[in-house]
Amino acid sequence: MTQKPHKNLIRIGHIEGVSYLLLLIIAMPLKYAFGIPEGVKYIGMAHGILFVWFMLLIALAFFNKTISFKITFVLVVISFVPFGTFYIERILRKEGN
Repeated sequence: MTQKPHKNLIRIGHIEGVSYLLLLIIAMPLKYAFGIPEGVKYIGMAHGILFVWFMLLIALAFFNKTISFKITFVLVVISFVPFGTFYIERILRKEGN
């Protein structure tokens, strides 16, 4: 059975994207509208860890020469956009990775 290229990059990207949305849609409104900061504390920490992990996977793929500088740049930029990380697989497939 062959693995899809960049399987971990795609998986962690999707999980990181979900954590980003949870932070934006649930945790931050709880903190600023209702004065409940615990959501930001815990979801924010989880999101931060996932974000760093995702950036490390992108860096590893770049330094192992499995993705180009252009794709590396695009992946880093879309990681800051809500729903952006859900397009990773499409971007990699389009570039033949």
